[in-house]
Amino acid sequence: MKKIVDLLAEELAEAFEGAGYDRSLARVTLSNRPDLCEYQCNGAMAGAKAYKKAPVMIANDVAARLKDSVYMEDVQVVNPGFINIRLRPEKLASYLDEMKQDGELGVEKTKTPQMIMVDYGGPNVAKPLHVGHLRSAIIGESVKRIARKMGHKVLGDIHLGDWGYQMGLIITELKERKPELPYFDEAFEGEYPQEAPFTIGELEEIYPAASARAKEDEVYREAALNATYLLQNGHKGYMAVWRHIMNVSVADLKKNYRNLNVEFDLWKGEADAQELIPDMIERLKKEGYAHVDEGALVIDVQKESDTKEIPPCMIQKSDGASLYGTTDLATLIQRVRDYQPDRIVYVVDKRQELHFVQVFRAAKKTGIVPEETTLQFLGFGTMNGKDGKPFKTREGGVMRLENLIGEIEDEMYQKITDNRTVEADEARSTAKIVGLSAIKYGDLSNQASKDYVFDVDRFTSFEGNTGPYILYTIVRIKSILNKYTAEGASLSGLTVNGAAGESEKALMLEAVKYNEVMETAYEELAPHKICAYIYDLANSFNRFYHETKILTEENEETKKGYLALLVLTKEILESCIDVLGFEAPERM
Repeated sequence: MKKIVDLLAEELAEAFEGAGYDRSLARVTLSNRPDLCEYQCNGAMAGAKAYKKAPVMIANDVAARLKDSVYMEDVQVVNPGFINIRLRPEKLASYLDEMKQDGELGVEKTKTPQMIMVDYGGPNVAKPLHVGHLRSAIIGESVKRIARKMGHKVLGDIHLGDWGYQMGLIITELKERKPELPYFDEAFEGEYPQEAPFTIGELEEIYPAASARAKEDEVYREAALNATYLLQNGHKGYMAVWRHIMNVSVADLKKNYRNLNVEFDLWKGEADAQELIPDMIERLKKEGYAHVDEGALVIDVQKESDTKEIPPCMIQKSDGASLYGTTDLATLIQRVRDYQPDRIVYVVDKRQELHFVQVFRAAKKTGIVPEETTLQFLGFGTMNGKDGKPFKTREGGVMRLENLIGEIEDEMYQKITDNRTVEADEARSTAKIVGLSAIKYGDLSNQASKDYVFDVDRFTSFEGNTGPYILYTIVRIKSILNKYTAEGASLSGLTVNGAAGESEKALMLEAVKYNEVMETAYEELAPHKICAYIYDLANSFNRFYHETKILTEENEETKKGYLALLVLTKEILESCIDVLGFEAPERM
C-alpha cells in the first residue's frame, strides 16, 4: 500500500503543476503542530527563490486547486507560506480498513530484495554472557527482523570469538589439572572421548583462573602461547579439546540467547575463516596491497580527503601472528564467497569504529568485497548503571546476563502477584514475557549510538515509556475484544468509523503512520523509532479508551467501528513488538 503521505503528495504535486510550479515541491510531512493541522507542505518556501514570488502567493495558488481534493478535508495557508492539511475522516477510515485487510498492515515490501548479513553476536566461547553482550544481541535481532519485515533476505551471524589466546589458556590449564587425559599424550593414537572432560560451570572457572595466572607467571604464559600456536596449526589432541570447548559453550550460549528471544541463522566463528588467511596474505603481498611497516604487515587505508589520521590496517604482527583485522578480512572473503551479500551490517560497540573503518577500507581497496557491496557499522553506546558508569553487580563485578534476566523476571513476578490479576501458576510465565519486554524496550527505546542508564525500577514500571506499559495496553485491548466475542459476537467484517470524536480520530491518525514508521526504521536502522511510535499509539489508544464507552455504546454500527479500530491497533502493536523481539501475554 502507498503511504498516506504519498497519496497526499500526489494530490499536491498535481496542484503545484497545475498552478505552474514544479511537482517536486509537493513534499508532505507530519505536522509538527498537531494543534493546527495533521500534515503540512512547506514547498512554497522552497520555491520562492526560483519563481521570484512570495511563498504565501505560491501556497495560495496551490491551495486554490485543492478545493475538490479526495483526501484533504481542509487546506489552510499560513504565513509565510505553510500549507496546512487535515484529512477527510471517511478517507482515513477507508485507508485503515485497507490496512486491516492487507496481510502486511499496509507495509509495502521492497521491489528489489537484498541479501543482508547482520553480524550481532561476538561473544567469546568458554566465557559466560554478561550485560556487555546485551546491546549487540537486542539491537541486532531487531535490525534483522525489521529488514525481513521489509522483504529482504537476512542472515544473522553470531561470529564467535573461538580461535585465540583464550583457547591456549584453557588447554594449558586443563593440562595442568588433568595431565592424564589422552589429549596431552603425544603417543595416543586411539579415538578421543566423545564426552567433554568439563562442564560449562567448570569451563567458566578454568578460563579466568588461567588468565590470572598467565599475568603473573611468564613460563605459564609462554606455555599458553605455545598451546595456541599448536592448536592453530592443527595439533590433533588440542583440536579435540577445542571441539569439546565449542560444543559445551555453544549449547550454553544457545540457551542464554533463547532466553533473550534472539536467534542466529549462522553459528560461525573466527575459526571458520582461518584456512583462508594464508592465501589472503600471500595475495595481498603479491599484488602490492600489503607492505611491511616496523616489522608488521599492513595495508594503508588513509585517504587524501581524511581530516584526521586513519592508521594502516594491520594484518600480521612481526612474529607472524594474526590479528582481529586479519580474521575480519578473511571472514569477509568467506561471506562474499558463500552468500554474496548486498549489505553487511556490524552491530558493535561504537568504541570499535576506527577498527571497522580500517577493515572496511582495506576490504574495498583490495577487492575482498565488491565495490557495490555496502559495509555498514552500527555502533552502540554503553549500558550504564544509575551512577553513570558501566552496569555492574552490587558487588562491583560484571553482571552475568542470566542473572540480570532473572532479577528482572523476579521484579515483574512480584508486581504481577501483587496486582492479583493472574493466577499464581500463570504468573511466573507472564513475568518472563513481561520481564523480557522491560529489558528489550528499555534498551531499544534509546538511539543505538547513545549511552543510556539501565534503571530497573523505571523499566519494569507499568506506567510511562516502558515495555510493560506497551504490553499492558495490548492486554487491555485483548480484554475488550474478548468480552465482545464472549457474548457470541464476531470481529470479522468490521469496518472503521469515519471518526466521530476527537480522540477517535487522533488514534486513527497514529495507526495510519505504521507503514511509514516501519520503512523509516529500516532505512535508518533505527528500532528506537518504532518504540517512539508505539508509545504514541498506546497513549492515543488509552486516551480514546478513557474518553469512550466502547462496549456500552448503544449505536451498534458505531460500536463495531470502535472495535474495528481496536483490532487494527492491536495488530499494529503486536507487529511492532514482534520486530522489537518480544511478545504480549494474554493477561497481566
